[in-house]
Amino acid sequence: MDIRAVVSGFRDVESLPGLADAWHWSPAPGIDFAGALSADGRRLLQLSARNSYDRELAVATLAFAREHEEDIFAGRPHLGSAGGFVAPGGRRFDVVAGVGPQVHGFYRVENPDLTPHVRLTFPAHSCEFSGDETLEEAVSRYRMLKMNNFDREPLPFLKMRYTNTRTRGRSGNPGRGLTEPKRLLEELRLMEGGEGSFVEFENRHGKVWRVEWHGAWFIAEWDTPDGRPREIEGEDLLLFAQSRLTE
Repeated sequence: MDIRAVVSGFRDVESLPGLADAWHWSPAPGIDFAGALSADGRRLLQLSARNSYDRELAVATLAFAREHEEDIFAGRPHLGSAGGFVAPGGRRFDVVAGVGPQVHGFYRVENPDLTPHVRLTFPAHSCEFSGDETLEEAVSRYRMLKMNNFDREPLPFLKMRYTNTRTRGRSGNPGRGLTEPKRLLEELRLMEGGEGSFVEFENRHGKVWRVEWHGAWFIAEWDTPDGRPREIEGEDLLLFAQSRLTE
């Protein structure tokens, strides 16, 4: 497929200043797209922004994605990232992530022949990915991350399962499922007073901790020979959990 010819046919498309073989188009106010040819010219590396577009960040992201595309997707065809990215303007993004066509499905209605040739890219945070996401998990992360918000805060990778004997709440999945950090903090608070309640949480490195309530909070590093429970205060527990998700 001639990617250049296809993109040149987009409505209101224009060259993206600051990067060769790259374009910008905006189909509606507040909605911006930018794309660049891959280094071999076979794919379109594309990003999007909603009410947050920053041309300098878009150029930096696409240039990095073009140079590091192989690193981003090496062994991770659905969702990958490469570190070493320095975002302009003092922004905190430290990686560029990429999403494969089986996850994003872009153009599947208006131009399905283009879809397999598109890889979405976006500025991101290293704490947001494990590097081992399955296709199902990659789809979930793609939906959770709000990648078209250039002003977003980090959303650390987290898997969790829980049972709360006080609220009678419990996770619906048999194992640990992806969720947002605010849910973890909420459940840790709610388990107070619920004898036998527990929360297990896993960070991007695959490290797991289990918290139980037995008149107080007890925490243990899970699935390790020396993971003995220790008592911990509530506020210390919340700080500990947050720090483990961002390491």
